[in-house]
Amino acid sequence: MPANLTPQYYDAEEAFKKAVNVEEKIAALEEMLAVIPKHKGTEKIQADLKKRLSKLREEGQSKSKTARVDPFFVEKQGAGQVALVGFPNTGKSALVGAVTRARPKVADYPFTTNVPLAGMMPYEDIYIQLVDTPPISQEIIPPGLAGALRNADALLVLIDAGSDECLEQLEFCLKYLTDKKIVREAAAPDTRGILPDQRLVLATRADLPQGHENIEIMRELGPAGLEIYPISAVTGMGLEALKEKIFKILGIIRIYTKIPGKEPDMRTPFILQQGSTIQDLASSIHRDLPRLMKNARLWGSARFEGQSVMRDHLLQDRDIVEITQ
Repeated sequence: MPANLTPQYYDAEEAFKKAVNVEEKIAALEEMLAVIPKHKGTEKIQADLKKRLSKLREEGQSKSKTARVDPFFVEKQGAGQVALVGFPNTGKSALVGAVTRARPKVADYPFTTNVPLAGMMPYEDIYIQLVDTPPISQEIIPPGLAGALRNADALLVLIDAGSDECLEQLEFCLKYLTDKKIVREAAAPDTRGILPDQRLVLATRADLPQGHENIEIMRELGPAGLEIYPISAVTGMGLEALKEKIFKILGIIRIYTKIPGKEPDMRTPFILQQGSTIQDLASSIHRDLPRLMKNARLWGSARFEGQSVMRDHLLQDRDIVEITQ
């Protein structure tokens, strides 16, 4: 049976051939697995790709154990990790400083940030981790940055709306994210990368006189349908609404639990992905709970308060669940 491989597959295969390090090779193989047609004619190719991918991942892990600490690795904390990417002086550090308790170095000269810096952004009853990263440009792309961005849960792409080169910044950033397989149109299981709806473009310094005009230029000449959200770390424009947008692109829900006969614990919700079920919640509480669970009651999205629900019941943000054993 013919494989009938697609142009997208051959593009990813070409990227693999041009890859210069293990990280880029892994990303290219993951892309090949994500876009290859899934039918009997490609089963052997898929098996070979998985074998090569497993070998490269083992090689990467072996090197990481013997190498020095990776300065671009940021351990995930909070409800999700959101990485910032953009040109020098586009306001990444200023934004992190404005919405978190972190105090990144902010200066008017470029390349002030040379390693990632994380801060925790409060949103209602949870914290979301924002990671300020070294800037990119046509001349310089920090080694190791692609891996840090690919491992995040979502991305903020910052464009300087006060710059006459804002459109060039936008085009370069989006191309970089696509070429390096950081943003992917599709993802296979266990494939790292950010889907397009997990990426948000921010127009910084939107309070400047030329900001509004430049934003309209980007909306008109940039990719069709691309949302460009204006903000200002100086005046606070759009920052509160931005927190909600970040929460939404993470695709997570907050689930609260209660002990029978007691009030629910509304202080520390369990964080699950949208589309999670009662079974998923039980697994996140304790690995043995799905086996021991006898009944689950739901408050919030249920038809009536305290409704008994099945294991495969889909949960909604802010649901309250009581599980009995």
